[in-house]
Amino acid sequence: MGTYRIEWKRSALRELKHLDRPAISRVITAIESLASNPLPTGIRKLQGSQRTYRLRVGIYRVIYELHESRLIVEIIRVRHRRDAYRE
Repeated sequence: MGTYRIEWKRSALRELKHLDRPAISRVITAIESLASNPLPTGIRKLQGSQRTYRLRVGIYRVIYELHESRLIVEIIRVRHRRDAYRE
């Protein structure tokens, strides 16, 4: 397994900017670790999707898609756990 490239949706970057500074730091560190291991222990696949996963970072959830053929981790959402699964 090679190194994956991290890509962000614009909406996920906007959501990240609304977090406090310590949370931003923790979330970015966790997301950067996905480049070397996109499916670490504790990752859950979201129901109803072939390649969408959830990463827990404290009270926040990072929702991402894994494109294995292109070696890309696409960050879709960064939200508080109570809002993470709402559209």
